[in-house]
Amino acid sequence: MTKTGVLTRRLLSIREASEYTGVSHKTLYRMVSQRRIPFTKMGRRTMFDICKLDEWIGANTFMPTSPRKAA
Repeated sequence: MTKTGVLTRRLLSIREASEYTGVSHKTLYRMVSQRRIPFTKMGRRTMFDICKLDEWIGANTFMPTSPRKAA
């Protein structure tokens, strides 16, 4: 626990990762089976490291491009 008495969790369950990312749990399971999203196995449980999720979101974010000028 931290000094404030609040425990900060690093790993999220599939349900928590679904809420965090806005992706359905079925889609997350599919992405895990296709190795398209970072995950950790803890026994039989599939867990998601919140730092790795943030990195993955950043790596899969596309910024808008400038509008093309008419020729």
